[in-house]
Amino acid sequence: MSRSRLPVLFVLAASLVVLASGQPRPVVVPVTKDTATSLYTIPFYAGANLVVDISGPLVWSTCQRGHLPANFACKSDTCKLANAYPVPGCPAAGCGRDPREDRTCTTYPYNPITGSCAAGSLVHTRFVANTTDGKNPVNQVSVRSMSACGTTKKLLASLPRGASGVAGLAVSGLALPAQVASSQKVPKKFLLCLPTGGANGDGVAIFGGSPLYLEYTGSLEYTSSMEHTPLVGRKGSPAYYVAVKYIALDNSRVPLPPLALATGGVVLSTTAPYTVLRADVYRLFLAAFREATAAQWQYAQKPREVKPVPPFGVCYDTRTLANTRMGYMVPSVTLALDGEKNWTMTGVNSMVVVKPEKACLAFVEMKEVKAGDGKAPAVIVGGFQMENFVLQFDLERKQFGFLRLPYYAQCGHFNFTRSS
Repeated sequence: MSRSRLPVLFVLAASLVVLASGQPRPVVVPVTKDTATSLYTIPFYAGANLVVDISGPLVWSTCQRGHLPANFACKSDTCKLANAYPVPGCPAAGCGRDPREDRTCTTYPYNPITGSCAAGSLVHTRFVANTTDGKNPVNQVSVRSMSACGTTKKLLASLPRGASGVAGLAVSGLALPAQVASSQKVPKKFLLCLPTGGANGDGVAIFGGSPLYLEYTGSLEYTSSMEHTPLVGRKGSPAYYVAVKYIALDNSRVPLPPLALATGGVVLSTTAPYTVLRADVYRLFLAAFREATAAQWQYAQKPREVKPVPPFGVCYDTRTLANTRMGYMVPSVTLALDGEKNWTMTGVNSMVVVKPEKACLAFVEMKEVKAGDGKAPAVIVGGFQMENFVLQFDLERKQFGFLRLPYYAQCGHFNFTRSS
């Protein structure tokens, strides 16, 4: 090679390094489980923790001094977007006498736990987080964002102590994934790894598409091994639905009525502590679980049922249950998804210890909804069932990815020490 060409090659190589280093990186934050409420929070900016709501269309918090008012006309596209998913029982957004002069966009922040809402306004704020390479945080970043500002602290009822609002992660232009994608020029997708709480550490949320590596598992990268199924939309809802063909216990289908799961659909939720099933689904599921549990132990002493602890329908004496690396040895619960994919939950995600020597099936009956009512979901998959799974929501491809972590790994094993 000619020596005269070497400087050109060095310049070109240096340019490529600069380009690579300047590429947008995904954004990472820790996810903390509040054991008192079984809700999950992320830090949003200094001193503000927001509850993770994957069905929420908005980011909102109580009004703070540092908030900069966002003056959008009532008839503006942004204001329409902020009110695109009205909540039943909340006032409908309206305009003043002269919408052309009305510069006040009224929004209605909504508490997904109590169902309460209150009038608020849009404000400019910052989402303070870190970029990541999938292994560690890299650099702090301040993401330009917009949130709704609630004027009453009553909106914070039943939220974790110290939480100042809700981070909506749903399919909406003002939800956090869309805002991060727009501001940071990263893909419109996000990853959640929900922790079990307590001493097991914080889980992780990554916005913008990223590999995921955890401590103690070497070079194993988790997103490349995911199963995928389509995300299904439902008119008038920003939530994430998946198509479930049937529910199985071990290898036996639960005998549900035809179209029971299609009627109302199956939705994912981080604000329901446990999976909730509509009455027509729950009662048959509960009976099948009892039968399948007894069948597992036909040649040995059967697990002993004890008085259930509300809201659970069946509980067992843990001294009569075998315990394994994947939780208590009970029938595994499988959701058979579109694309011939199976989302299987073993005892660690299906049984919850509620008292010393007492564990209950962590699936509960939906209240105040009639059996078969298509206005309500057939199944709401709750947070407990999603813990220690790697979950990816790809809003561009409309895909849901999932992977159960091996028994020796935890969502709390992400290394939040900033890389040098």
